[in-house]
Amino acid sequence: MKEATGELNMTVVTVVAIAAVAAFFYAFIWPSIKVNILNSTKCSNSYNCTCNGKTCQCWYLDEDQKETEVTCPDNNGESN
Repeated sequence: MKEATGELNMTVVTVVAIAAVAAFFYAFIWPSIKVNILNSTKCSNSYNCTCNGKTCQCWYLDEDQKETEVTCPDNNGESN
């Protein structure tokens, strides 16, 4: 019976550890990944860009067909 209790305790510890890692990922790491994906999408679909140095001010047409300004990296310029 002691062996079964020990295995159950290790199972509970493992499940709690996995839940803690998942909660940390969704609370702290996933929001920044999501923002980067959305910004990359906006920059790849942008138009009418004015570039200064390493950044460009561009326009983006969102899903409501509303024009919004977005700042994108200058991928066509020279990288130093």
